[in-house]
Formats: sequence, C-alpha cells, structure tokens
Amino acid sequence: MTEEPGREDLLLSDDERMHALNVVSEHYAAGRLDTTEFYDRSEVIASARTLDVMRGAFRGLPGGVPLEQVDGRLRKIPVGEDNPAAIASRTTSTGADAELSSLRRRGGLIDSLDGVIFGVTLVTFLVLQVVVDWDYAWVVWPSLLITLSLPRMILRFSDADEEIYGELKDAEAKSRKKRLQEATERILELESKNDPGKI
Repeated sequence: MTEEPGREDLLLSDDERMHALNVVSEHYAAGRLDTTEFYDRSEVIASARTLDVMRGAFRGLPGGVPLEQVDGRLRKIPVGEDNPAAIASRTTSTGADAELSSLRRRGGLIDSLDGVIFGVTLVTFLVLQVVVDWDYAWVVWPSLLITLSLPRMILRFSDADEEIYGELKDAEAKSRKKRLQEATERILELESKNDPGKI
C-alpha cells in the first residue's frame, strides 16, 4: 500500500515530537513567544499525534513546522540561520529597530575584528620575539591600541555605542539563558507527564 503525497494524518514518533519541542523552545529563547504562548504551544506539540495537529503550534513562527514529508515519511528539518523558510520570513525593521539592528551588526563586526587583530598581534609578537629574537618585539603591543581603534573609526562606532552594545549583549544573554532554562524545565515536565516512568 502506498502513501498519498502530502498526508497530514501521519503519526508522529516521540523523537519527532521532541525535535518539535526543541525547535519551539529555540523560538521562545529567541523571544518570539511569551511564556504563556510557549506553554500553550509546547502542550499542543507534546500531545500531538499527527502532523496536522502540530501545525497550529508553529503558526506565525519562522520556518513553520520543523518536519516535512518525504516519500510518505516524516523528516526533521534543522532550524537555523540557513533554513530557507526562516530566511524568507524575516522582515525589515524601521526606526529604532533599524538603529538597534545596525548597532548589533556593527558591534558584532567590531567583536570579530578585535579577535582577529589581537590574534595577529600576538602571532607577530611571538614571531619577532622567538623566531627573529628581536629585543624590541614588545613594540607591537602599544601599536595594538591604534590598530583596535581603526575599525571603530571606519564603522563610526563610538564609546557610547560600545557601552550600549555591551549592555544590550549582556541583557540579551541573560534573557536568553533564562528562557532556555524555562524551556528545558518545560520539556522535562512534558516528558515526565507523557512518560511517568521517566524521572
């Protein structure tokens, strides 16, 4: 007997439900869902028997349901930055959102460049000190201040921008950590509810 293409009544495995719970937890951790929405959606996912029932829990979320039908079977779709559905669903921001987005982008670039500049300076110092045996190899360290300031000047990233970016990064990290902890607790709660033998 062959399966009809696109059937919504395919039964879900525990592994597929767990994958969906992990994905909805990522959406919660990213701030797309508030706590009530997360609890409601995770309850639907944990008790869903079919793909059709699960579909509503992902309404409005980038990427949609993280499962697809291939040859009458369900396949997990990894959700991330390279997911075409997630990319297609991104919207452009205006005003304050655009300014924050620009600050995050420039701050991330500055962080990356700082790492590269520091790494190159360290390698240069070690080569001059150890390989060349130059007594004045220490001179590369004061030049680090100038080298680190160049990307900030080019990207017009002021001290105030750097302070705001640091605070924003800290706040986002704390918020994400809290939501991930809540999501993990919720998944464990739903697992123990669905399988009382597990602790």
